[in-house]
Amino acid sequence: MKIGLYFGTFNPIHIGHLTIANHLAEHSDLDQVWFVVTPQSPFKKKSTLLDDHQRLEMVYRATKDYTKLRPSDIEFGLKQPNYTIDTLTYLEEKFPEYEFSLIMGEDNLKSFHKWKNYELILNNHNIYVYPRLSKGKIETQFNDHPKIHHVDAPIMELSSTFIRKSIKAGKNIRPMLPEHVWEYVDEMNFYK
Repeated sequence: MKIGLYFGTFNPIHIGHLTIANHLAEHSDLDQVWFVVTPQSPFKKKSTLLDDHQRLEMVYRATKDYTKLRPSDIEFGLKQPNYTIDTLTYLEEKFPEYEFSLIMGEDNLKSFHKWKNYELILNNHNIYVYPRLSKGKIETQFNDHPKIHHVDAPIMELSSTFIRKSIKAGKNIRPMLPEHVWEYVDEMNFYK
């Protein structure tokens, strides 16, 4: 079985995340997409994040009606800060029958050469790259790499940061979140 790993803080998960994941699950050779909820990103201040389990709950609520999309808390038990290569190694040991691939935005491909053990990731895993709005194609050293697959997924320029700021400002963002996620965010008064 081929599993695509979609990493993120999902703070909150929104319709853009869901659209891209579902597109890959339906229009690529991936059998499932797992939303790997990141407990702590070295690039984000921890204080802006909701509790790990609250974000996992939002991902669970967003994906529960989709058979090919799954939430994953696999990184919660790993040493922090965690690197993608460590997660992949752990998953390969835990699920030797699965083939794991990465899902990333085109903008992340630009800095991929700075990731820990990126060559090892590329040797052993496919990477599915979804487009971002940019002026022309983003040129990287990986553009013609056989393990990198550019996917013609819908371009979703919606950010969790924009959603959080809008909630804080009292705006109605209901159409931007999956229904079950909106209900949870509203009920818990998150981001206000």
